[in-house]
Amino acid sequence: MEIHHILLLLAAGLFAGTVNAVAGGGALLLYPALLSVGLTPVGANVTNSVAISPGYVASIFGARKDLTGQRARVRAFVPTAVVGTIAGSVLLLVTPATAFEAVVPYLVIGAALLLAFQGQVRKLVGHPANLPVWLGHVLVGLATVYGGYFGAALGVITIAVLSLVLEETLGRITALKNVITAASGLTTVAVFALFGPVDWFAVLLLTPMTIIGGFAGSKLARVLKPAVLRVVIVAFGLGAGVYLLIRG
Repeated sequence: MEIHHILLLLAAGLFAGTVNAVAGGGALLLYPALLSVGLTPVGANVTNSVAISPGYVASIFGARKDLTGQRARVRAFVPTAVVGTIAGSVLLLVTPATAFEAVVPYLVIGAALLLAFQGQVRKLVGHPANLPVWLGHVLVGLATVYGGYFGAALGVITIAVLSLVLEETLGRITALKNVITAASGLTTVAVFALFGPVDWFAVLLLTPMTIIGGFAGSKLARVLKPAVLRVVIVAFGLGAGVYLLIRG
């Protein structure tokens, strides 16, 4: 790997970790960067998932104050996230990527629009307090199946589904999102380390940068006003979806 490739990956890792903590979608920065240094699409996908996972963990510590009082939710949603991620990871490894990737842009754009029009959607589906608990597990499970398969913009999707079923500030939902995406990310590390074509040199370069970015991004998310944070998340989600449509 040439020096300009190394510098590209370092910069992409830092920015991706920051974006993931604030809004999600940072993996989209790493995926094309990994392709540009010579990895295959599947190799870039699994390497991306493994490299960015420590940044998810770092974002938990950066936003731990917003997790106060959410221990029961963490205990409830983490097992769901692990099971969903395993299913998605296995799906990636045993099936052709083309069929699922065809719907990925629409999933990401749909999640961003769901968050953008959250108020209107809530009027249709009812107040979060009146929704069944199982619906939250179904939505988080489906989100993490996607996360195990492709992963990019998992944070956007997770925030969108949590916003439907929880009556919380966006900052607290973002903190819970960090835990769910960290659980999903660590699960992909376990699965892909054993069975996936991971480029471990690229992981070695990227991991420290995603950790730094994840911690810094979670601090940034806490000081942004809710309205600004929502706009940022929606913008990243729509941008991610459009990028995937163009790339496809």
